[in-house]
Amino acid sequence: MLKRLVSQCLTLGLLLVSASQASAELTRVDVKTRADIGTSGFEKIVGTAYFAVDPMDRHNQVIADIDKAPVNSAGRVEFSSDLYIIRPKDAARSNGIALVDVLNRGRKPVLGGFVRGASNDPSTDADLGDRFLLDHGFTLVWVGWEFDVRRVNGLMAITVPSAEGIDAMVWGDFTPSNTNERQTVGDLAGYVPADPAAADSTLTVRDGQFATPQVIERSRWSLDSGLVVMKDGFQAGRIYRVSYRAKALPISGLGLAAFRDTASWVKYAPEALATAKQTLAFGSSQSGRFLRTFLYNGLNGDEKGRQVFDAVWMHIAGAAGLDVNARGATPTSLTMYDITRFPYANQATRDPISGKTDGLLENDRARAVQPKTFFTNTSVEYWGGGRNAALVHTSPDGTRDLTLADNSRVYYLSGAQHGPARFPTSVGNGQQPDNPLEYWWTMRALMAGMEQWLLKGTSPPASRYPRLSDGTLVLAKAVKFPAIPGVQSPTIVEQHRRDGQLVPFLVPQVDADGNEVAGVRTAESRVPLATYTGWNFRNQSSGGGTLLVSLLGSRTAFPRTAADAAATKDPRTPVSDRYPSRGAYLAQAQEVCDDLVKGGYLLATDVPQVMRRMEQQWEFASGLYSVTGYWYAAAPYGAEVEFRRTSGT
Repeated sequence: MLKRLVSQCLTLGLLLVSASQASAELTRVDVKTRADIGTSGFEKIVGTAYFAVDPMDRHNQVIADIDKAPVNSAGRVEFSSDLYIIRPKDAARSNGIALVDVLNRGRKPVLGGFVRGASNDPSTDADLGDRFLLDHGFTLVWVGWEFDVRRVNGLMAITVPSAEGIDAMVWGDFTPSNTNERQTVGDLAGYVPADPAAADSTLTVRDGQFATPQVIERSRWSLDSGLVVMKDGFQAGRIYRVSYRAKALPISGLGLAAFRDTASWVKYAPEALATAKQTLAFGSSQSGRFLRTFLYNGLNGDEKGRQVFDAVWMHIAGAAGLDVNARGATPTSLTMYDITRFPYANQATRDPISGKTDGLLENDRARAVQPKTFFTNTSVEYWGGGRNAALVHTSPDGTRDLTLADNSRVYYLSGAQHGPARFPTSVGNGQQPDNPLEYWWTMRALMAGMEQWLLKGTSPPASRYPRLSDGTLVLAKAVKFPAIPGVQSPTIVEQHRRDGQLVPFLVPQVDADGNEVAGVRTAESRVPLATYTGWNFRNQSSGGGTLLVSLLGSRTAFPRTAADAAATKDPRTPVSDRYPSRGAYLAQAQEVCDDLVKGGYLLATDVPQVMRRMEQQWEFASGLYSVTGYWYAAAPYGAEVEFRRTSGT
């Protein structure tokens, strides 16, 4: 027993010594856990990374309020972050690439996307799911960057100092789905009011994103422990904005430095707990917007001017940035239409609103440290939330296609919503059933392409996205969406404005079914049984029926027979007229899969799983679908959400 205790102490001591020898701006790592993950040959390292950055260094001066941070005796700003690493124990199993995954509100996106069935905190072989990324040899790294995340249920965060000698108002929007008197404003989770009863706090309400707000009398509402309380209750479906003076203003932009310096440590410090010759950053949604902000601010160069990331993949971020590097930042925010910011594209273009010429990578801070870039977006990022994904590949005035640089690829995940809904689908917060179109099979193939681009210089699959030049990208008012019974036309979606001026609203064109015709079209969209959209209006039961549900798309089933189509006056061809049999339907799906494999947009090893999904789609459309051992009969056309148990297995 004594010998084992001594051995454990020696092991812990070695971990602390090796971790404390970290170089560059990551000064040390305190390891909390280092353990094998089952018998997989991989281990996880969990701990805390400590940083000290020079506020006078030009690479750091872009961080908002860093000049107002407290400093140590060496004149450096100190902060710390949660750190999590999964690495192969045998170096021979590594592909030499560290995949640094940008946490999304404290969660690990790549485990829930690329690795099917993986746990957020794996400890057994089963927790690693199908091990897709690990079998390819990636080392996986996460570091906390968001200050307002609560460290519960494995969520990761950063601890940063607050700016000294200043105060400021913070604000957040919320749209209630009920009339309750107490409403949470999640955007402001990181800010405590300096005085909950302060007279200069305000609450406004408006109908529509750009409508004139009305000020609500101060005596009618109050602040209480992160909640806004309205004496007479709120009105569902209206947009409220609360603002108040914060007690403290954390220096949120230090999260960008933590992300930079962790990757630099992995890439350049030989004593790092995980090392790699090349680094790839992946960010999804909020964290994809984080990466756009990271690149634009030139943070892909560390304090020594060395390039940090060899490649950066920005997923479902559109042309939007993140409110992370500002006084009173709200990085958690899902606020609609406040996130699209110029510059939109990698290359320098002229903004007709501000008159400025600028680029995400073509600016003085970022030009010398440009990585390879992937942009992947769904229909949601073109249609909803003011993300205006088309501006990634068009001129800011929306009149011409841009020519992509050799180091950039753009992929449009046709017909998909922000994140695939569960299948079988159901009606949630929207008027139509949520959109379950699965795009992660495409993402896995693109990851394999990215890996070869980094390791061998092999060109990844060609970009696929809608273009003005061929009519597959059009003004929203010109989209030819069919008159589907019970489905509101998307042409009423409000156009985004910046500084009071309209921003081009360009969206993918559709076919006679309402399905989009450009981009990477999977078997689900090319051999369809429904219309898939990247928009869904708020359910009438929660008010605001002409407003979009944030990040939600829809699936509207085709009529099953000619009689169904005639009864509902649905202009779309019924399923029975499209596919004479199940076999004919699946044969078409197989042809699409074969074509996608040839183009590099689907892995041959994933085809069986895609075909199983197509079989399930057919079963669902036919009225029967097997879920966890029971057969369910689908409700009549147009009411997919209702199921009834009919029998046992």
